[in-house]
Amino acid sequence: MSPSPTAARLLIPARLRKLIGGLGIMVFLTAYVVIATTLYDYLPDNRAVHLLYFAIVGLAWGLPLMPLMSWMGKADKPVIR
Repeated sequence: MSPSPTAARLLIPARLRKLIGGLGIMVFLTAYVVIATTLYDYLPDNRAVHLLYFAIVGLAWGLPLMPLMSWMGKADKPVIR
């Protein structure tokens, strides 16, 4: 029994997933840094605000990337022929 056309189409080798994910992470982080530094210009001149801003911005980048990293780390499924 051969896999269905949709199942065969969804099988992406681990190396390709890691390449796609790595490129996606670099694009996301580039955009994230540009946006974060642009928003910094609009903050009031207060050290406490800056500390809080950088603490939040410095940690928040990981949350949107977690699903992508999880997808990248999946093992290849054996192909049943």
